[in-house]
Amino acid sequence: MNAGTTHDGHADTDADLIAGSDWVEARRLLYDMVSTPSVSGDEEDAAEVLKAFFEAHDREVWIDEVGNVRAPADDSVLLTSHIDTVPGEIPVKVDDGVLWGRGSVDATGPLCSMAAAAVETGVSFVGVVGEETSSRGAWHLVEDREEPGAVVNGEPSGWDGVTLGYRGFLSGTYVSTSELGHSSRPEDNAIQSAVAWWSRVADFFDEEYDGVFDTVTTKPVNFDGGPTDDGLAVEATVDVQFRVPPRLTIDDVREVAEGELTRGSVHWNKPIPPVMMSPRTEVARAFRVAIRGVGGTKPRLLRKTGTSDMNIFAGTWDCPMATYGPGDSDLDHAPDERLELTEFDNSIDVLVEVCETLADD
Repeated sequence: MNAGTTHDGHADTDADLIAGSDWVEARRLLYDMVSTPSVSGDEEDAAEVLKAFFEAHDREVWIDEVGNVRAPADDSVLLTSHIDTVPGEIPVKVDDGVLWGRGSVDATGPLCSMAAAAVETGVSFVGVVGEETSSRGAWHLVEDREEPGAVVNGEPSGWDGVTLGYRGFLSGTYVSTSELGHSSRPEDNAIQSAVAWWSRVADFFDEEYDGVFDTVTTKPVNFDGGPTDDGLAVEATVDVQFRVPPRLTIDDVREVAEGELTRGSVHWNKPIPPVMMSPRTEVARAFRVAIRGVGGTKPRLLRKTGTSDMNIFAGTWDCPMATYGPGDSDLDHAPDERLELTEFDNSIDVLVEVCETLADD
């Protein structure tokens, strides 16, 4: 696995990729994947690069009907991360041991470290599509395959951190209509009703618990209102989003929002439930031991205020799981997204040890 072939890039880049690494092929895969645009909805070229990596190591692999790259093997562990990135062109370069480029952190770095670990240890792997938009790849996966023994989802946590919890996500659209009348009339029109409804909902959740992770975050993301085309009514719509902590359920938040309605209705989108895994699962224990073994460092146990595909897996599969990957999550989607290659190498070492431990168990 560790011996590589000649890289097609510039000689200086090739030398920097190879320098001091036991994971030469993995670094080259990372460079090639970051160099291949893979914005959500346009992941096909990157999927082919990833598929070729598994084919080169004599692994069964195919691209399924939604675009996921699937390489099944020892299902005691499933390593999975997302192929897609957000838009934004960042010139790809390796400078002083740091790879710059869109996706280097979120989440091509984690994806490629998992591909390398899967080849090294013989565990199952899936690169999913659409995580940055609809998570269509993860939704398809939980409907199309059996539950594995354990899941490690790929997102940046830093090589010495492991993420055990994410808030859930609920979104919907409030719609209200009222008769069009003279502005001197005292009755609220649909626009006023929409503003009042959202104010009541936001006020209800305007209380911070023990940090942002345990708090419901409310966001209106689009507001539209005015007379209808026929001039007979006033209509208002508000697109809203909620981040839901594990102390609550999606239904808890939905019940509050609907309970504050005095006019109109809310049309909800498919929710993503919150997740909080115990630090005492075999997956969490394996990461703690591996991180200490690779770097002599105390592992960091993390909770993230956003949402990931791990939420979807945990909502369907009853198996232990965690999220892990190299990179500083503060650089997610940033214009200076970059990843230290030594951190990338460390993360592969950690993943290999975790997979071997879980496979033996």
